[in-house]
Amino acid sequence: MKIISQTDKNFDQIIKSTLKNRCGEIDNKAEGVVKKIISAVKQKGDSALFEFTYKFDRINLNYRNIQIPVKEIKSAFNKVPKKNINALKKAASRIKKFHRLQKEKSWKIKETTGTVLGQIIKPICTMGLYVPGGKAAYPSSVLMNAVPAKIAGVKKLVLCTPTPRGAINPYVLIAADIAGVDEIYRIGGAQAVAAMAYGTESIPKVDKIVGPGNIYVAAAKKLVFGIVDIDMIAGPSEIFIIADDSGNPEFIAADLLSQAEHDEQAIPILITTSRQLANKVISELKSQAKRSARSQIIKNSLSKNCKIFFVKNLKDAARISNSFAPEHLELAVKYPNRLLKLIDSAGAVFLGHFTPEAIGDYAAGPNHVLPTGGTARFFSPLGVYDFYKRTSLISCNKAGLKNLAEPVMNIAEIEGFHAHAEAVRIRVKGKKKL
Repeated sequence: MKIISQTDKNFDQIIKSTLKNRCGEIDNKAEGVVKKIISAVKQKGDSALFEFTYKFDRINLNYRNIQIPVKEIKSAFNKVPKKNINALKKAASRIKKFHRLQKEKSWKIKETTGTVLGQIIKPICTMGLYVPGGKAAYPSSVLMNAVPAKIAGVKKLVLCTPTPRGAINPYVLIAADIAGVDEIYRIGGAQAVAAMAYGTESIPKVDKIVGPGNIYVAAAKKLVFGIVDIDMIAGPSEIFIIADDSGNPEFIAADLLSQAEHDEQAIPILITTSRQLANKVISELKSQAKRSARSQIIKNSLSKNCKIFFVKNLKDAARISNSFAPEHLELAVKYPNRLLKLIDSAGAVFLGHFTPEAIGDYAAGPNHVLPTGGTARFFSPLGVYDFYKRTSLISCNKAGLKNLAEPVMNIAEIEGFHAHAEAVRIRVKGKKKL
């Protein structure tokens, strides 16, 4: 691992290359496979769904066993340590407390002419939540996706998760119960996304699909967008740490590794004004990586994607950070709030030496579903606001219509829509005489 200095001739080129190569694009081959799966589920419904589930997960499903019964969900609480259940409950409580502040309500204004304008805000009716299965267990993602939806008032929350050979992680069931999920189905992969988008005999059609997944799930979400809404197409997880000479190399290395352990595509980046700190972080990375249970994944991530940049000052560090618009941004500096004023784009910002990114993943309260690959320039964290639909409200009496008639008729005529103009004229001036 080398330190890339701002004085190096190829510094700007390395920055550009890092920016260009960090986006998680879906290859055409994956999309081709997924298109066939979606088409089959759309046309054949449950028949295709059961066929794909047996092919990929080796489990025989039918309309009687596809849904996980309440009894099985409740029994999951007896399979795990109580301290872990309490941890999930505490995390859920904090997530609820934070997200309740995002609630919105309908509003109206009345103008002096009597015209009433407003916005009707209602929750979407049905949401689909995808949760990865198999060896992975992400109860925190269940909470982060389901809790805001329930706070918004989503009436029906459907969760789909694969159960290879019938196995399901009890923590997923527990988190779903805590968050208020209404129905849980034993299906995964692109076929689950297709089922939620189009509906089958067993799976209800939803209005929005959220949740993480592999490349095939991501491709499926991309392809059904427009039939339903989706949260985002997430790329590799990433962390960007800005540090000055007050930074603790042990802390910084640990936080870089916390992202590197996600998978080989994860992107851990440090930018610092202290070359001495950079050298110490490199030493710590090597030492801590050896002790990790996921050392091989970490080693691959570090060798492929980890970058350590040395710059002249924090202003330059902030400028480079803004060009990255990172998913997670840690400000490991002496005066983090000063530096925060220079930050334009980031999914989540963690201030100071005692705010590791990991705390945001689980129990701080803000959502951990964040924009990746630089999309924090225009996307936001998942929130209650993502589960609302907005309807504009307009009401005119005769005086209000008369007040707006001339500009409306003029603009309609400019655009060549004469019937639009006539629809107003006939109300304020009567029918044209032939």
